[in-house]
Amino acid sequence: MDGDTTFMHPSQTMRSGLIAVAAFAAFAFGQARAQEISESHLAAARTAVNAIESTDQFDNILLNAATQVKADLIGNNPNLQTEISDMVDDKALALAPRRGDLENEVARVYARLFTEQELTQIGEFYGSEAGKKLLRQGPLATREMLAAAEIWTNGIVRDLRVSSVNAMADLMPTTGAVAPTTDPASTPAPVTSGASTAQ
Repeated sequence: MDGDTTFMHPSQTMRSGLIAVAAFAAFAFGQARAQEISESHLAAARTAVNAIESTDQFDNILLNAATQVKADLIGNNPNLQTEISDMVDDKALALAPRRGDLENEVARVYARLFTEQELTQIGEFYGSEAGKKLLRQGPLATREMLAAAEIWTNGIVRDLRVSSVNAMADLMPTTGAVAPTTDPASTPAPVTSGASTAQ
């Protein structure tokens, strides 16, 4: 190579990259160890996670996996349907305790995002009757909120169009603006999804 330019073989470049990655990983691991989560903090996180039912959506994963495995195996061995079904159920039951691993990981996620005091407050509220009712009625409240917002939006858009078109009369003598040829009140307002537009 001309001049002082140094050529680095691809393997050297890769080795340097791997060393840099390893150094960064070691630093990150050291930082994580320096910020280890206390047992009481984790306990508060687990209580909050249980109270807000954040992992309930994963309840059927193992069951669905067992159903799929049974279907695959029985499809190839229909004469062993009962034996296969019992065997897969036994294997699934053996894996069931690993659900605790997921609970612990989710608790750690919350513990990194919230203080122990905040998690305690979250657990206390969602463990109360008001908190439980909020979890039960939350989806219904959201649907009705969106429906109300849609009706309100349609009314606002309609009334803004009407008042703006009517105000054009003040602008036309001086600007030569063209008045609309249709009744603005009869023009449908934009419609959002999912609810009645009756006003």
